[in-house]
Amino acid sequence: MALRINDTVPNFTAQTSQGEISFHDWIGDSWAILFSHPKDFTPVCTTEFGAVAQLAAEWEKRGTKVIGISVDGVDEHMQWIGDIEKFAEATVGFPIIADEDLAISKAFDMLPADAYMPDGRTPADSATVRSVFIISPDKKLQLSMTYPMSVGRNFAEVLRALDALQATFGTPIATPANWVHGQDVIVALSLDDAAAKEKFGEIDIKLPYLRTTKAPA
Repeated sequence: MALRINDTVPNFTAQTSQGEISFHDWIGDSWAILFSHPKDFTPVCTTEFGAVAQLAAEWEKRGTKVIGISVDGVDEHMQWIGDIEKFAEATVGFPIIADEDLAISKAFDMLPADAYMPDGRTPADSATVRSVFIISPDKKLQLSMTYPMSVGRNFAEVLRALDALQATFGTPIATPANWVHGQDVIVALSLDDAAAKEKFGEIDIKLPYLRTTKAPA
């Protein structure tokens, strides 16, 4: 069964470039982002890991841990990190999971169960392992994205989506199209006008079903 929004994400124990982790324990009370790649030493993935490394201060500001996963082993990860840091001119401070048997990729439904090819595997053999999972501190999936091999991910969008998730988490609001941090938000339909004004103060009634307000601090 596919992993769905609001599902508790699978827990697992795995070896990483920073030692063994138990995933739920590693998340702790933080938000977390798990992002996957088909193979080490591949061009698009190198640029993506570099982009994540360059955003280290932004993840920290948002109380968010990031962790990568690739279907190669720890030794390959450690060698690849040197290339990533050289390209991005940034330190790879986050762990990279070694998922050589694809157990985690299958648990997160990132590829067909029969995709594993033990000999001579290429990135194409695990082409669907290019996903992003944003996980809340309660260990539940809040957002997922999957990209094809040919399209590098926009981590500015991942950061924007994280901001929106954190702004709306447990609060009766939503964010409009193209929303960025600091802009007005949409009042949930679960609140009538009186309740919305009591909770948020001033609201802007653009349509009976579309009301905006300043984003809560």
